[in-house]
Amino acid sequence: IPGVARHGGRWDTRANGLRRLCWEISNRTSIEVFPEARPVALGERTLFKYPFLYFGGEGSFPPLDEAEVVNLRRYLTYGGFVVADANDGSDRQGFDASFRRELARVLPGSPLGRLPQQHVIFKSFYLLDRHGGRLLVRPYLEAAFVGGRAAVVYSQNDLAGAWSRDEHGDWEFEVSPGGESQREVAIRTGVNLAMYALCLDYKEDAVHVPFIMKRRR
Repeated sequence: IPGVARHGGRWDTRANGLRRLCWEISNRTSIEVFPEARPVALGERTLFKYPFLYFGGEGSFPPLDEAEVVNLRRYLTYGGFVVADANDGSDRQGFDASFRRELARVLPGSPLGRLPQQHVIFKSFYLLDRHGGRLLVRPYLEAAFVGGRAAVVYSQNDLAGAWSRDEHGDWEFEVSPGGESQREVAIRTGVNLAMYALCLDYKEDAVHVPFIMKRRR
């Protein structure tokens, strides 16, 4: 079950995208999913029920309060995983500026940097050699690491916008510039991120699969 981070901005604009990602994960993998992502307050203990937290939004949002900063830091330190997604496709303004500012408070010693193409995220289920979402603001993902683990993965390309279908089953947004092939890459990226959230580096070190799976439960 993915959790959806509630914050002071427009955090709930991609509910259909997350619902669709759950459907895709269920149909493409053996992961059992709950079909609805659930909103979660960043300052509450319920945050720790979710191994996979989606933190998205459109436009800027106010600073997190101190309790939210501390709780989110603890969540990430104890093994939680955040997928951050700029639904507005912003760059150094809007959601992008706000998220970078707040992550620097949450993980001051772990700055965002380009996720290396050889990272296990790009092969946790699908083999991926490119990246995209509804847009292509940046042709790569960024990540913040905690103890060698990618604890936060960030896309400026509105991944969930590419996943979104409306109640009639139609895609909600056009994908540019790559069209439907770019949408498929975005869906596969979402599947890989969910697999990584649950299994970490199992593709790199199969010896530890039983231990990792037990821990992630």
